[in-house]
Amino acid sequence: MIELHIILFFMILAALIAVEMRGLLNSVIALGAVGMGLVLQFLLLRAPDLAIVQLVVEILILILLIRATVKLDRPSESTLKENWAYVLCLLLFAGVFLWFGYRALEGLPLFGAPEMNVSDYYISNAMEQTGAANIVTSILLDFRAYDTLGEVTVLFTSIVGAIAVLRKIGRKQ
Repeated sequence: MIELHIILFFMILAALIAVEMRGLLNSVIALGAVGMGLVLQFLLLRAPDLAIVQLVVEILILILLIRATVKLDRPSESTLKENWAYVLCLLLFAGVFLWFGYRALEGLPLFGAPEMNVSDYYISNAMEQTGAANIVTSILLDFRAYDTLGEVTVLFTSIVGAIAVLRKIGRKQ
């Protein structure tokens, strides 16, 4: 899938931009582009549950980081007119993101249409293969363990990041 490689290229480019930017807000926005690229990667790889978790965590973390870095004053019109190249790049990246998002969502099956009938296999074989008393537990911890591990890792990382942003530095009481 060539789309995965193109999105990966844009993610690497956004990560390099985040490292090289002078302003902290610009770096946060570039890191947001990396996270949104990861959402698209999950959608193209047909993991919409991971994409939803990543999207929610990405939006919450971006809100926290932007709130931590933005001053209350807004840029004047003259500043926006001087930075026409930044606005053009923003529109270009937004267009590319929307196009890839459309392509990723276009490839998903219709709601309710079974693409694969793994649910029948899970229901018929969960008890004897896993030994769990609950089918949901056997699916989450045995059949889809890596998926669950990925979701838990994303949630844990977001909690640690939120604590790092919201903590009071130098508490000594």
